[in-house]
Amino acid sequence: MLEHFTHTNNITLSAVGRTLGLLCLLIFFPGLASAANISAQPDSVFLLAYSKDEGKSGLLLAWSNDKKNWYGIGPDHRFLFSDFGSWGTQKRMFAPDLFQDEKGVWHCVWSLNDNVQQFAHAASANLYDWGRQSYPVVMKSGSVSNPEISGKNGKFLITWQHEEGESNGYYQTTTTDFKNYAPTTAVADKERLNRRVKAEIDGTTYEGVVNKVSWGLVDDLIKNYQWTKFHESEKAEKMADDPVRFASLKPVNAEISLRPSERKQISDMLIGAFFEDISYAADGGLYAELVQNRDFEYKPSEKKGKDKNWNHTTAWVLEGDNASFRIDSLNPIHPNNKYYAVLDVKQLGKGLVNEGFDGIALKAGEKYNFSAFAKAIDSKSNTLTVRLTDKNGRNLAETKINNIGTAWKKYNATLMTKETVADAKIAVVPQKAGKVGLDMISLFPQNTFNGRKNGLRKDLAQTIADLHPKFMRFPGGCVAHGDGIENIYRWKNTIGPLEGRVPMRNLWGYHQSMGLGYYEYFQFCEDIGAEPVPVLAAGVPCQNSSTGGHGQQGGIPMADMDEYVQDVLDLIEWANGDKNTTWGKKRIEAGHPEPFNLKYVGIGNEDLITDIFEERFTMIFNAVKEKHPEITVIGTVGPFYMGTDYDEGWALARKLQVPMVDEHYYQSPGWFINNQDFYDRYDRAGTKVYLGEYAAFVDDRRMNIESALSEALYLSAIERNGDVVSMTSFAPLLAKEHHTSWNPDLIYFNNTEVKPTVDYYVQKLYSLNSGDTYVPAKVELTEKQENVQKRIGVSVVQDTRSKDLIVKLVNLLPVDVNSALDLSAFNMAGKEATLTVLQGKPTDENVMPKESTVQVSEKLKYQLPAYSFSVIRIKTK
Repeated sequence: MLEHFTHTNNITLSAVGRTLGLLCLLIFFPGLASAANISAQPDSVFLLAYSKDEGKSGLLLAWSNDKKNWYGIGPDHRFLFSDFGSWGTQKRMFAPDLFQDEKGVWHCVWSLNDNVQQFAHAASANLYDWGRQSYPVVMKSGSVSNPEISGKNGKFLITWQHEEGESNGYYQTTTTDFKNYAPTTAVADKERLNRRVKAEIDGTTYEGVVNKVSWGLVDDLIKNYQWTKFHESEKAEKMADDPVRFASLKPVNAEISLRPSERKQISDMLIGAFFEDISYAADGGLYAELVQNRDFEYKPSEKKGKDKNWNHTTAWVLEGDNASFRIDSLNPIHPNNKYYAVLDVKQLGKGLVNEGFDGIALKAGEKYNFSAFAKAIDSKSNTLTVRLTDKNGRNLAETKINNIGTAWKKYNATLMTKETVADAKIAVVPQKAGKVGLDMISLFPQNTFNGRKNGLRKDLAQTIADLHPKFMRFPGGCVAHGDGIENIYRWKNTIGPLEGRVPMRNLWGYHQSMGLGYYEYFQFCEDIGAEPVPVLAAGVPCQNSSTGGHGQQGGIPMADMDEYVQDVLDLIEWANGDKNTTWGKKRIEAGHPEPFNLKYVGIGNEDLITDIFEERFTMIFNAVKEKHPEITVIGTVGPFYMGTDYDEGWALARKLQVPMVDEHYYQSPGWFINNQDFYDRYDRAGTKVYLGEYAAFVDDRRMNIESALSEALYLSAIERNGDVVSMTSFAPLLAKEHHTSWNPDLIYFNNTEVKPTVDYYVQKLYSLNSGDTYVPAKVELTEKQENVQKRIGVSVVQDTRSKDLIVKLVNLLPVDVNSALDLSAFNMAGKEATLTVLQGKPTDENVMPKESTVQVSEKLKYQLPAYSFSVIRIKTK
């Protein structure tokens, strides 16, 4: 999941993009054209590098002819952003210093904050396309502030001011490659350059570093800023402005002719699903367990101070005055499940009550499986009554479990209620006075998806299955690489008996029981006919980690990487191995004798492409490639569609010949409308693309016809580029109402309802109507304006198995489009076609597709309604 969506991550503009946008710039920014009059330009000017807003601004630049009158390039246009550490007090840039070396490369160093012993470095050829950042540790304690950089003959000197307690001084180090540094030594203040000056910009005085540069450099920086503004204006395009934008537009005529001689093979895996345990998608959601905190393993640290009541007793209440309830860890049922409840009852009839996840939803006539580990502590035996009640305490169902012995043992029972209740509770009540130990208290509906034990909530799982995803990526997202090294998701901790699994803190601020683990993920993929795509951390935690290493700077120690790499190899063996392999045997013993036929493994998730990442990713990739060449490894190129991590990630993929990379971007409808050619320029023979996370959203991060149709339009371009893009998945998939960590989401739900969004139906229509052959189409419109042409999408594919021809037509205009589709090359006249239409006003949020049939002619005439997505499926049989 894109945890740091809100910043630009040093976003830059490719040379191709700048060239393509130049004509538009001349139209929208006439001042740019006048800049071409070089006769009025100075030979050189002064360039000021500075930051403001307590370092939140990133690198800002201003220029001057005389060092008195300064002109901000922007203003507030961020040329470089510090990506060090987590949000909040981190990700700051203090006192940036710029230096140009003898090869013309610019180096920027800056202070990170006042409590870390590191400075930051990045390099650029032009001051807007920046390479990866590094953060060398140069002090044992104290602060590193006001860094300066200089150099000669390939050797660079960095000095800084150091404060610790009442003492302060100046220190230095040298490097030739910004990877290896000489030991830190003291330096006198007089040896510092002290190039920082004060400058007034727009009435405010700032402190920064001045360099004398050519006017051509500044002119290029201004053009970069202006291109960025134009790009932002494209992204800001909204359908709310359509009444003005298309005020005089009449219905448009479209002649569509197909070119079957130019057809090409495309991926048959384009539409999949991405599941991340975010917004209570697993526990309390897809995982059908109805008891919250069943294992008493909730910890205060999971909420990081946000909820003072979050602890081992969360969701549990003791009923009865003459009773006590405490948590113990002596002699647990399993070392991985340390904590359990001790219930000391002196007055019978009272017990331990669980509220579930926002209550327990029960259906009349349904059976529920209860289980718990229990032991009598200060008596030879006890009896438990298990009771389901409504919120007023009224009894709905009850059963007894007799002969609770003195050693831990799992007990099972079945309950059934004749009433449907949305907010029931479960009570466990001892029938004898004394102490009873309780753990793993569970209530499961028998009616799970496909009837699986320890299974999935049926209606939610079925809604996902109805998408017919060709694959499913799991378990994240940011959850996969975790908040700090200790929070990295380890697949081995999620298999085996439930009481032996290792629960952990969820990066999104709650608890993961791991009841929904790798076995259940693979089993679900098998049940719905989707290829499993597990994603494993690349040996580094989330780039915004708040625990250990200031974000992704602290990877798994290289001394431990062999063991971690072996874990990755063991996963493949567990999924695909036979009874003669160690891990294949474990899968078989768990109840799945046949292999899962794993074909894909994701390594990394929108990571910062740092030296630390590259070293560990390369190690994992090479090991998998050598041991399992049949496995497609999916790499990562950061969280944005351009910028440092995107560029560095793609460079690494080309260097290692990674077969596929995972791209992520969440953008406005305007971006999707104006970037339909995004993949047209990709290398057709190079690394393939998995668009693993994407979504369109309107300003308040809602989903409606505007977002859905923007995605439908973009997916028509994805199909056109299906020879480059192999897979896509909308993200996130699930979100529980009142517990959302991220918006938008494809499917919202509560305990009793599943609420697919309008965007869900776009995904479903593309998935159900996918093909493996793309048939190019020529579209001739009566209206030639570019903004009209961009609002109409046509994609024609054929499914070689059914031989069906599938035509997708998207109309994002406020007027109808009268289309005439020439099908003469396919000899389909007289055949029947299924027509499915999703249509509404841009602000509509609750719209469903409507289906009908049409008769096909050689020149099929069809009127695309305003703001609609239409699918015409022509059956050949």
